[in-house]
Amino acid sequence: MLRVVVLLNAIGLNLFRRNNFEHPAAGVVAVLLMIAWTAYAVWAYRATARRTTWLLAADLGVAVTAILVSPVIKGEAMRATVPGFWVMGALLAWAIHWHWRGGLMAGVFLSAADLATRTEVTQTNYGNIFLIMIGGPIVGYMCQSLQESAAERASAERAVAAAAERARLARAVHDGVLQVLALVQRRGAEAGGELADLGRIAGEQERALRALIHEQDALTGPSVEGMVDVAAELERLEAEAGPVVSVATPGRAVPVARERARELVAIARACLDNVVRHVGPEASAWVLLEAVGEDLVLTVRDEGTGIADGRLAEAAAEGRLGVAESIRGRARDLGGVATVTTGSFGTEWEVTVPR
Repeated sequence: MLRVVVLLNAIGLNLFRRNNFEHPAAGVVAVLLMIAWTAYAVWAYRATARRTTWLLAADLGVAVTAILVSPVIKGEAMRATVPGFWVMGALLAWAIHWHWRGGLMAGVFLSAADLATRTEVTQTNYGNIFLIMIGGPIVGYMCQSLQESAAERASAERAVAAAAERARLARAVHDGVLQVLALVQRRGAEAGGELADLGRIAGEQERALRALIHEQDALTGPSVEGMVDVAAELERLEAEAGPVVSVATPGRAVPVARERARELVAIARACLDNVVRHVGPEASAWVLLEAVGEDLVLTVRDEGTGIADGRLAEAAAEGRLGVAESIRGRARDLGGVATVTTGSFGTEWEVTVPR
């Protein structure tokens, strides 16, 4: 579009100044060649494959030649070159392709050619050269910035799309494979015999697969200073306690502030300590983390005999504040609440805190 506009401007100015031509026929030929080159350049630059170094060199060469032949066509009394602002096409092509360095280099060639045709430098000549020398580098720098911004935006969009796909696959894994493996582990342990070995293997595979998911999130997911994956932190409890503790978390990273993650893990650890103390070191326990809207729900369950009525109040009265402070106190400090459900089926703590 710019090439067409400056071409029309050059045609109009040369028609207006036709009496200044010492060789009018040569002037007509020069203008016709400018029209032909403009048509060719518009076609050539349209395809990326044709935007070669040779095309850019030829583009600038034509512009420089048009300036240099102007004194021959117009004579010694020449006040303006034949191409005039038409040379902007080549200048900006270099600036777009090679950024500020290309704009500066093209500006130097065009300015040198213009000065070579002058017997004296007037204020008008100086103004034109000044615009060429600063216009090319500035446009080149702007083009470079736009291209870098576009590349960064494309990279960010690809990262967001990849993260969304990972989240979708993680949900599918969590809802499908991980749950099946957890079920096989539990049912195998209950059945005993050879099925117990099958359950143990299923549990190992569940932990390995979950660790792989979190490892992938750690490598490719967004990193936020001061945030940690509380799901990965809770799964370390399973590695510490062995097969008697089963930890289930969302199939994706659950980033929270480092201090909040530390307190949530401490709550889960306190619940598991109570299982060991009151049910036995070989008692099974299950830890579940869920992300529900803006809240996190941490559930710790065992299959012991439950807590006797009034036992928690009695322990608090005796000064044993394990439950009152380690569990309920921490939940309260996090702005949440901890509730306990107990009976012959066992004990289940549910801690709900905001993220």
